[in-house]
Amino acid sequence: MRLLHTSDWHLGQSLHNFDRHYEHQRFLDWLLETIVAEQADALLIAGDVFDNANPSAASQRQLYQFLQRARQAVPGLDVVVVAGNHDSPGRIEAPGPLLEAHGTRVVGHVLRNADGSIDVSRLVVPLTNRDGAVAAWCLAVPFLRPADVPRAGDEGDPYLTGIADLYRQALAHAETLRLPGQAIVAMGHCHMVDGQMSADSERRIVIGGTEMLPAGMFGPGIAYAALGHLHLAQQIGPHSHIRYCGSPLPLSFSEVHYQHQVLRVDLDGHSLRDAVPILVPRAVHLLRVPTRPAPLAQVLDELEALDFPPMPHEAQPYLEVRVRLDAPEPGLRARIEAALEGKHVRLAKIETTSAARGNTFEDAAVSLDQLARLQPADVFARLYWQKYGSDAPPDQLAAFAELLLAEAAG
Repeated sequence: MRLLHTSDWHLGQSLHNFDRHYEHQRFLDWLLETIVAEQADALLIAGDVFDNANPSAASQRQLYQFLQRARQAVPGLDVVVVAGNHDSPGRIEAPGPLLEAHGTRVVGHVLRNADGSIDVSRLVVPLTNRDGAVAAWCLAVPFLRPADVPRAGDEGDPYLTGIADLYRQALAHAETLRLPGQAIVAMGHCHMVDGQMSADSERRIVIGGTEMLPAGMFGPGIAYAALGHLHLAQQIGPHSHIRYCGSPLPLSFSEVHYQHQVLRVDLDGHSLRDAVPILVPRAVHLLRVPTRPAPLAQVLDELEALDFPPMPHEAQPYLEVRVRLDAPEPGLRARIEAALEGKHVRLAKIETTSAARGNTFEDAAVSLDQLARLQPADVFARLYWQKYGSDAPPDQLAAFAELLLAEAAG
């Protein structure tokens, strides 16, 4: 049996106020072609389908049109979707009855039986091969909040223990259903121990002081664990059967060098045969100029040397400009925009750093008593020193004083 594992689409995401509908559509078109070319039996989408809990109508339409096209292209395709921490559990699950009629199972949240126990039966989904026979069972577990997990005893962290217990219950139920030769695959949207986060775009999941889950949750009874949340494609430690496929698009400039991919997962009976990355082509490039922060004169020279052919606005590269400043530069943006005139790029971000001396936390810290005695001008002077490593020039101090007077008069 062959699965495709993907996650973290973040439909509706904007990059520094630039809409990314075009890029998401290009990815979905490519994914549909890949499903057909790879003769996939099932598609697993491990959470964060949308970028926020209240997605736009355009983003929802984009998802449902893709699911419709996928079912038309591959009539026997099974699709399993779980909610991530960005998704609204209720909203993503609302069209579930209609989607189920067309081969898509959506699990947004955990339900309980009348006695308070977890209804694990709805978390266990059959996966059929191209012959229509059940070849595997999927533990479709969405992002879990404390109220979603079984009530744990007094030992250990109740959230961690509850998550592990829920997976154990779901696995036990799947084992009562599977026949010889059928695999069990787990899905989850979580942060595992040893998982590497990107710098800017992932929302940390910290509940009760707990952030990372142990790999031991996915033991030998699980052939493959298809995870979402971390945007860098990676396996967890030495466990080749526990994988993040990563996001299909770079969601911040910190992800510009990621190899974005989906994973082709081949099962041989009840075991994992292989998990192979399929690289996602990048529809729109992200540029960081220069590659490391540099003085403004050098930056302007590099920007003026950019040479891209004319292309539609939505296909133009996104640009992050990285400038090292020794003092404030009030006309910075205007000078950068002038250097980019006619360059067919989209200025998304200006990152400024300073060459100031390295300040320790102790250098910057003040006591509450000291803070109470500081005047606004003192705070301004300290912040200037921390950023630029020199005293604020008189004209800057005078301008700040004028602002204070204007504020007091207003």
